[in-house]
Amino acid sequence: MLYIWNIQEIITTTLQKHNLDISCDFDNKLSVPMSYNVSTQTIKFNYLKVNGYKAKVDYKLRESDENLIKLLLYHEIGYYLDFKKNKHDVRTLLYGEDDEKEQLMSVIEQNAWQYGRTLVPDQLLESYDRLHELEQPTER
Repeated sequence: MLYIWNIQEIITTTLQKHNLDISCDFDNKLSVPMSYNVSTQTIKFNYLKVNGYKAKVDYKLRESDENLIKLLLYHEIGYYLDFKKNKHDVRTLLYGEDDEKEQLMSVIEQNAWQYGRTLVPDQLLESYDRLHELEQPTER
């Protein structure tokens, strides 16, 4: 089991390695394993959700606990990089029509995966791409 301090150490070390000015905090009310908040420039994580997610994808990725945290983190860093490079009109997410919201969220999500991938070490690229595949919505 990964504990709060383990996850926080991996995140902090990785952010420092890339000289990124992003804060890190845990939030056990978070409904997803990890999330980036653009307004506070903070990556938050729920260690219980992280451990649940780890159990769900562990047999598909076969990565160490540390590497799994890094894979999730690189995707979240992708959001940070996207918002730095692209000035999305986030008012669309608040006031737009459903199709406009969906379209913008799709663009932001794809950008996050692409920008995050630029920081992934070579030895983790295959697993990052696999995680991206696993996270794709299934067609009905």
